[in-house]
Amino acid sequence: MAKSHVLVIEDDRSLSDVLSYNLEQAGYAVSVANDGQDGLNQALQRTPDVIVLDLMLPVIDGLEVCRRVRANPTIQDVLVVMLTAKSEETDQVVGLAMGADDYVTKPFSVKVLLERIKALLRRRSSNSDDRNVVASQGIVIDRKRHSATVDDLLLDLTPSEFSLLDMLIRQPGRAFTRSELIDSALGDAFVLERTIDVHIRSIRKKLRNHASLVETVRGVGYRFHDPRTRKEPLSVESSNGVEF
Repeated sequence: MAKSHVLVIEDDRSLSDVLSYNLEQAGYAVSVANDGQDGLNQALQRTPDVIVLDLMLPVIDGLEVCRRVRANPTIQDVLVVMLTAKSEETDQVVGLAMGADDYVTKPFSVKVLLERIKALLRRRSSNSDDRNVVASQGIVIDRKRHSATVDDLLLDLTPSEFSLLDMLIRQPGRAFTRSELIDSALGDAFVLERTIDVHIRSIRKKLRNHASLVETVRGVGYRFHDPRTRKEPLSVESSNGVEF
């Protein structure tokens, strides 16, 4: 059985050494990054099971690292345990709101941290099948099978269209900019923002009667309809193809 991989993103090298040693002794495969950008790069190169993430990091701080992890479909399901010297309740709330799965305040017991990681992995194992499938308003996305259906009919989506729809449907109501969709769903810095509009138009066409679930947010980008809110009419395009 493969070892669970823990990525430690911590700029205090003495602490990262201590964490690395204890995690390895506990049976984990461990990698270490000492700044936020390196941590993100390592996470994308080899998707870890858990990220132990310091809040105060150079280059990119921990909150921004967590936000980018949660916005990227490749690594958005990675478990994140935040470490910080701050103990105020507001800092904990912000960290959890950004998508952290747990929050440990320095100074802390390494044994406690190991137990929290073990508990998160155990919970993830029991829920792993549920995380692969998401369903909303007649549309079902199955990551493991890489399939999408609408009213039980299989959708013929390209890989890019599948990634975009998967990203949108998992966070209904959240408005994504075209740049976020390019970075997170397509992962190609050379894609033009207008390309996103072309993909969205194709997705809507394939959704047919459910096309209005993919909503245009004026001046921002796109979102998937939140069933808890009233559905507005689908935005129309002007004669030059620009959506308003």
